[in-house]
Amino acid sequence: MKTTKILYWVTTSIICLFASTAIFMNSEMAKEGANHVGIPRWLGIEISIGQLIGLVLLIVPAVPARFKEWAYVGFGIMYLSAINAHIAVGDPISNTIMAVVFFGLLLTSYFSFHKLQEAKGK
Repeated sequence: MKTTKILYWVTTSIICLFASTAIFMNSEMAKEGANHVGIPRWLGIEISIGQLIGLVLLIVPAVPARFKEWAYVGFGIMYLSAINAHIAVGDPISNTIMAVVFFGLLLTSYFSFHKLQEAKGK
């Protein structure tokens, strides 16, 4: 149980730290990256707002599990869309690997969250 809790908080913290960089979507590097994969500027702003909301939902323990589930769904769609976008524009695998890694972290966080929820229910 202790290992599951540590795994949950480490993976969730990494995801949230990465999501907190959404504040920097106005940087030139972020704009160029979004342009490269064909994301319009307005959608980049919406993604940033969604990441910040998801960050709060995942990191605050008092948030009900149902809301956390939707945050996981949102992050999952975002990472899978990033993988798809990089593949669609013909990027090398090195550009896609970060989205794959973060999707793996998200899955680890999700499954450990459910293990903790099951343990609470007993």
